[in-house]
Amino acid sequence: MTKQLIKPYGDTAGDGIVQLSFTLPVEYSARAKKAAEAYVSKLNFENIQVVHAHKIAEGFTYFVVYARAIPFLDYSQVEATEVPATELDFYEVNALIRENLGRKVVVVGATIGSDAHTVGIDAIMNMKGYKGNYGLERYPELTALNMGAQIPPEILLKKALETNADAILVSQTVTQKDAHLRNFTEFVEMLEAENLRKRFLLIAGGPRMNNDIAIELGYDAGFGPGTLPSHVASYIITTLLERKGRPEKNRPEVKVRKPIKKASPKKKKPVRKIARK
Repeated sequence: MTKQLIKPYGDTAGDGIVQLSFTLPVEYSARAKKAAEAYVSKLNFENIQVVHAHKIAEGFTYFVVYARAIPFLDYSQVEATEVPATELDFYEVNALIRENLGRKVVVVGATIGSDAHTVGIDAIMNMKGYKGNYGLERYPELTALNMGAQIPPEILLKKALETNADAILVSQTVTQKDAHLRNFTEFVEMLEAENLRKRFLLIAGGPRMNNDIAIELGYDAGFGPGTLPSHVASYIITTLLERKGRPEKNRPEVKVRKPIKKASPKKKKPVRKIARK
């Protein structure tokens, strides 16, 4: 295989210019700036410039640094997986469900553990969606239940069983000390202990999640930052059809339904005033 050597691109191709930002536990001073420069040099950079530094708290200084990366990367050796699904739009997903399953697809989602953030699960499931892309609650052929945040794993599983869910979405936003990995793992292990892992399509999501990590943790797929609701909906329906022996590639042609224009409001007839005697 031919090597494909690459470097960061700054002003010109292959110049290796990058911008770094970080905090060191030292008071702001000329010595602190020198420490930042010395630290970056240990990260295999050269031509280092500390372009910004300021005190952010007692004993802490924040830095912005420009530098030139020394090593090249052979891009031909990089491997990664993506969620295997054809991207469909809102109307195609609904038509595919209606014409191939003959029933609604049930999806249950939640942020589990002590994580109180719902920004991720809300972006995917709430009706308004994200970036103009409708959330799963908006799909007429989906029954989507967003349980919110701080949901114990056993409660999420109980709801999935009660609703006979096809898919479970597990979200984690808090990642300090790898708390998200522990929570994701706990949920999978609970399903396996109950012999229910293969019962559901299991999807993980969060700011530090990708498909490789999700697969390694025992999930069917993983979605990270920038994921749109239609991405998740497309994956769910195409995977369900594949598991039922109805590959998505053999789906019938979908007619895109145009939005219905609202009729103009009728003009009210003027009220005839009655003259008083």
